[in-house]
Amino acid sequence: MMQSGLVFKMQYKIKNKLEAVGATSREKAVTIEEAGFNLQERNWLNYVAGGLVSKVRKTRDKRYYVTGYKR
Repeated sequence: MMQSGLVFKMQYKIKNKLEAVGATSREKAVTIEEAGFNLQERNWLNYVAGGLVSKVRKTRDKRYYVTGYKR
């Protein structure tokens, strides 16, 4: 798997878990534990949430949410 493919896969998994628990805004952001991230996802969180084009965001108190959520 190419490097960019792995990044995309991890971003997709993290985004889906956040959507599943309803973390779709800063006000609804959740902790790592509340999202149910596994060890691999936890290791990728800072990288994924730190990207300029990423839809995954991190609050100052280390909670996570998805931006641009539409269903």
